[in-house]
Amino acid sequence: MIDHIGFPVSDYARAKAFYEKALAPLDYSLIMEVTAEQTGHDPAAGFGTGGKPDFWIGGEGALSKPVHIAIVAKDRAMVDAFYKAALAAGGRDNGPPGIRAHYHPNYYGAFVLDPDGHNIEAVCHTAG
Repeated sequence: MIDHIGFPVSDYARAKAFYEKALAPLDYSLIMEVTAEQTGHDPAAGFGTGGKPDFWIGGEGALSKPVHIAIVAKDRAMVDAFYKAALAAGGRDNGPPGIRAHYHPNYYGAFVLDPDGHNIEAVCHTAG
């Protein structure tokens, strides 16, 4: 099951305004926005329904940037196992398993770059 997907946009403010309007008929709205200071690189906007952002845009720049795919893990051990297996298969570290509290207190994820540079994530949203 896919947890969320994100991709870069060339003009963050313009794209955010567009998606706020374009996705409204689908009951999607801006759920969360994180700053460049929180992410460590660029701002991001997460859209979704029911309080859960699952469609993200980021201010990284042109569409030639790699994609980000996050896949739900049942527990934190599965996130850890994903990270180890992905590195063993030739992936590159892009963020070891751990809490990312700027998203929420139980956000536990690990990030690996695949051979093409795409950011693949495993994430668990439950405590423990």
